[in-house]
Amino acid sequence: MSNRVSRIDRVVIRSANVPAMIAFYCDVLGCAKEREVEGLGLVQLRTGASLIDIVDAVGELGCMGGPPPGEDARNMDHFCMRVDSWDEGAIRAHLLVNDVDAGPTKKRYGAEGAGPSIYLSDPDGNAVGLKGPSDKE
Repeated sequence: MSNRVSRIDRVVIRSANVPAMIAFYCDVLGCAKEREVEGLGLVQLRTGASLIDIVDAVGELGCMGGPPPGEDARNMDHFCMRVDSWDEGAIRAHLLVNDVDAGPTKKRYGAEGAGPSIYLSDPDGNAVGLKGPSDKE
């Protein structure tokens, strides 16, 4: 392939509870609702240069993926969102106020190298990583 992939364009998540997912990604993690295509059951949320598509699992697009997500029907392992201004205390306080349980901070390798990372779950149980700057920055 002569053209290299430069970034994540979008992540598509099938959801059993679209309103809860929109509230989580917009109100808790700071994404912005960009577009909605009601006939397809699709809501697109902006996160920096990328999109998170939330697809209603029982809508026109979502039903093509099988049963709605749950303990026995996950729709992905995890995805990771880069946090530019990493302040672990402020991040944890914000998550706590929003009743979001977060795992321990660990050094994990990502697109820019190793750095601090926290995993949490969205309302549908998808694992979401929050990744700080790499050690080399």
